[in-house]
Amino acid sequence: QVQLVESGGGLVQAGGSLRLSCAASGRTFSINGVGWYRQAPGKQRESVASISSSGRTNYADSVKGRFTISRDNAKNTMYLQMNSLKPEDTAVYYCNFLSAVAFNGGPWGQGTQVTVSS
Repeated sequence: QVQLVESGGGLVQAGGSLRLSCAASGRTFSINGVGWYRQAPGKQRESVASISSSGRTNYADSVKGRFTISRDNAKNTMYLQMNSLKPEDTAVYYCNFLSAVAFNGGPWGQGTQVTVSS
């Protein structure tokens, strides 16, 4: 059974930073592409950042230069370091395997809420 648990969200002021974590069981990050997604109120879920099994990264234009995706294979955990946060970053953030999203559209966990105040 594959499980993904997001954590690290919270309330921060604009310009602040947060580090999100995604812990996985049942599937290995080191041989699978993984990514972060977010859904803001009234908007569709969107891809934020991804990292492939070989370490290639990709970012949404809106977060380039501010967010960094990484993973710790020994812990089977990935992270999203978010700096210079803006109110428009406010959303529920989810992690998932790229293949699950591409081929099945999910499933999705509970996510972690990030709220950026101005």
